[in-house]
Order: sequence, then structure tokens, then C-alpha cells
Amino acid sequence: TRDKNNSDVDMSLLGLPKEEDFVLQAPYVDKTLMRNVLVYDLSNSMGRYASRTRFVDLNINGEYRGIYVLMEKLKRDKNRIDISKKNSFILKVDRGNQNDSFISNFGSEMNSDESANVYYVYDYPKLDEITQEQKNYISGYVNDFETALSSENFMANGKRYESYIDVGSFIDFIILNEISNNKDAYRLSTFMHKDEDGKLEMGPVWDFNIGFGNSQGCESNVTDKWSFRHNVYCKGDELQTAFWWTRLFEDTVFVTKFKDRWNQLRVYTLSEETIFSKIDTYVSELSESLDDNFEKWDILGVKLWYNNFVGNTYEEEVDFLKSWISDRLT
Repeated sequence: TRDKNNSDVDMSLLGLPKEEDFVLQAPYVDKTLMRNVLVYDLSNSMGRYASRTRFVDLNINGEYRGIYVLMEKLKRDKNRIDISKKNSFILKVDRGNQNDSFISNFGSEMNSDESANVYYVYDYPKLDEITQEQKNYISGYVNDFETALSSENFMANGKRYESYIDVGSFIDFIILNEISNNKDAYRLSTFMHKDEDGKLEMGPVWDFNIGFGNSQGCESNVTDKWSFRHNVYCKGDELQTAFWWTRLFEDTVFVTKFKDRWNQLRVYTLSEETIFSKIDTYVSELSESLDDNFEKWDILGVKLWYNNFVGNTYEEEVDFLKSWISDRLT
């Protein structure tokens, strides 16, 4: 949002906290239009900040463009990723290069070849602002964590890996990516952050439009495979997953904490009843605009990109989403 002089200006859009950076996301390949909204909503219900969202009818210069999702761009802000301005970091596992990221010294889970590098991309401070000293610090911190995690007894230099990470945030991050079997999980759009004096935390979660059975390949359409084993299902994929996730599940202490959190969440926050109630609420919100949207974008009954399921009606798309989630939770 900008003023008449084309300068950034903080504004509140549709009740969202003031900022100047927002996203208008086109949920085009997700014909339910709600997969991102659902995951972000669940994350916030679990006490983990994710982008707040609003469904909107988008008109540009009088032309109707369909249903979009207004959402907050992930950035350091007291109402978003609430970390201090000084000596704090936001990283993401994503496509990277030698200029905008650093590479894990431990490679991917498969560790197959040079193309299997895991890149930790600098998101905050911005690439043109981050100093070499800051780069050295955060890459060294991640390396110390990885060294401890990969070592016998999960310990190096007298410290277990928990000394470096907020374990609870890792568990919640895994749970959200696993209940959706998100094909991009752990290897793309995988954000993490570290406050000045804090531990490394996973999140916020981001980009789930091909989750929840919406895509094919790498076993992402099934309900009975672990998403963090992506590298096993997609050998040779250049976008690789860090060894972290498989290794964490080799630690009995972590597994016990994971089970306890899962069982706690399943009572209400991640119960089928709660999730389906959210879906029904979204359907109600969208109902008046659905005909206009699918008249503008005549895609019902059409296979798009990686679509796993193709419903002939909007109702069929929503019914599939519910059925898939029910199977996945089980």
C-alpha cells in the first residue's frame, strides 16, 4: 500500500493489522479455494502465528477477476513474525544460490550428489542489508545445531540439539505439513526464524495450495505416507529435504513429545469435527461469489497442473477435501 507520492504507507486492510506489504493469492489450482486459509487458520489455533487471511472478490479497473485470498506477507513485524529488529533472522529452505543463501554442511537426507544441496535462504535481514558478520553467525548457529543433531546421542560440544531449537515449534510445523501431506513441505517455502537471544523456531507455515491430496507425484496424494520422506519417494529431485526430520524421529525423547502433542491437538484443535466446521464456515463465506468465480475461471471438471482429483462441481471438490482429511487424520 502506497501514498500519492508512491511511498510505502502502513494501512489496515479488512481488519488486518497495519502494514504496507500484503499478498493477493490466486488459489487457482486449488478449486476449493481454501487450502491455504485452512492451514493458516489451524496454525493460529495451535498458537503458532501464520498469515491472517480474508477471502475477497477482486476487481481491477472494473474487471472482475474472481475470488482471491488477501493475506499477510511473512516479514518481521510486531504483529507478524515478532522478533527484534537487531541481530534476528528469518531463513527459508527454498531454491537458492551462492549469493542469497548458505548451504548445509550435511547435505540432504539422500546426500546423493552435488545437486542435492539444501539451501538456507536469507529472508531477514534482506540480502542487500545483511552483513558478513551476521551471515557467519547464523550459518554457524545452524551448523552447530546440525552437528549436534547428527552426532551420536544427539550431542556435540557438550550440548544436545535441543539447546539450539524450539522443539515445540518443530513438532507443530511437522504436524501441519503432515496432516496435509504437502508436496512442497520441508524443501520449499519452509520458513524458520531466530530472535536475537532465542532459539531457532520453525515457521510460519506457508504455501499449501497443492496439499491435502490436491497434487500427484512423490506420494503426495496418498493418506498413509510420511511427507518428510519426500526424498525417498522422489529420488533425483533437485529440491531436497534436510536430514533433520528423519533424524528427529530417531530420538525417543522427541517421539514421546511428538505423540503427546498430537494426542492433545486431536482432542479438539485437530479433531475432524473442528476442521470440518472450519471448512463449512469457509464454504458459507464463499457461497455468494462461487458462481461468478467459476464463470470467470471455467475450470471445474478440468485437470490443472498436478491435480490429483478433478471434481465436476464445487461440492465434489469440497467433499473430496473432507474425505481425504478424514483418511489422513486416521
